[in-house]
Amino acid sequence: MVLFLWAIALALVIQLMFVLWNLAQLPGLGGDRSGSGHRWLNGDDSGNAEKQPGSTPRLSILIPARDEAGNIGPCLRSVLAESSPNIEVLVCDDHSTDGTTEAAQAAAADDPRLQILHSVTAPAGWTGKSHACHQLAQKARGEWWLFLDADARLGPGALEAAMDTALAQKRGLITGFPRQETGTWLERLMVPLMTFTIACHLPIRLVRHSANPIFVAAHGAFMLIHADSYRATGGHEAFKSHLVDDMQLARAVKQAGLPVTLANIHPYVSMRMYQDASGVWNGYKKNIFAGMGRNSLLLAAVLALYSFMYILPPMMLLLVLLMVGFASASVPGLLLPSLAGTLIGAAIKLAVDRSSGQPLRMAMLLPAGIMALIAIATASWHASFSGKGYWWKGRRYS
Repeated sequence: MVLFLWAIALALVIQLMFVLWNLAQLPGLGGDRSGSGHRWLNGDDSGNAEKQPGSTPRLSILIPARDEAGNIGPCLRSVLAESSPNIEVLVCDDHSTDGTTEAAQAAAADDPRLQILHSVTAPAGWTGKSHACHQLAQKARGEWWLFLDADARLGPGALEAAMDTALAQKRGLITGFPRQETGTWLERLMVPLMTFTIACHLPIRLVRHSANPIFVAAHGAFMLIHADSYRATGGHEAFKSHLVDDMQLARAVKQAGLPVTLANIHPYVSMRMYQDASGVWNGYKKNIFAGMGRNSLLLAAVLALYSFMYILPPMMLLLVLLMVGFASASVPGLLLPSLAGTLIGAAIKLAVDRSSGQPLRMAMLLPAGIMALIAIATASWHASFSGKGYWWKGRRYS
């Protein structure tokens, strides 16, 4: 066991070195802030005067919303704070029952750049969000489209920075992980693990520099795509039944031979994905197994790896501390490797949390987060294979 724990500690050192290198590859949204995004949004990139209200917009901001009365107002206020007349904001109210449309209208205060669509009933085979996004895409008139979740908030300069990156890239997709705001303990444990898994396993440089669609990551809360690139992928209709639509869109962009950039957007975009522990459980339960391609062996391998690397060392450390003075002579030999593994695992989490704007004090709770992840992932697998499926916002998905 001592040698096994030392082997885990060594693997964690290698993982830490990879994470530090990997995070350094993450480009910032806007790059060197050339100012091209500001000029483009205001129509003066070629010396032209600003476009007149009512003319064709340059940027379409597309927001699917189902029962988002508590979120849509702050979201729209953050978007409409951008003064450019060359944007349009389309909200698709997806059969909400909580006054989402009224909240959106109140927040917009008659801003002519906002248009609210009311979703038609989704045909068989469509997920709700993908169908809402499909309807938004049919109405969008801009050259670039930003799919934005209703629980996202844009900070000052976000659109200008996003367009700096988009104009330099010229086509394809720009996405990233917003800064996650959390309230309940399950949120604090689980939600930051999104960026943790990306930093640990996905070579970020290859998202932009490899044509292989296996090297991709995306977050549906912020998906900036060129309109022609979206059409080249077949849009949401090409993966209308898939639960993880953001990853499918990113893969489709790569498969079409177009560039994808995963950028550090957390200085500009924030969100609170879930409002309580129940939302965390059901949201991740819906997405985890589908996000792994419904591959049981892959899921089992990942969960076993995480158990050995991030749960076993702290469990052994706790056991050693409890057994000092009562156990055999081999117990003290377990102390150092289990302590090393625990601290290195925490250092990995600390590095990721620091890069994504999360509270650093949560790093030592990584083992608890991994245990929560294992529980939800197991429930996700069971819901699929038992035929019970998943419930999300009043809809059942299989």
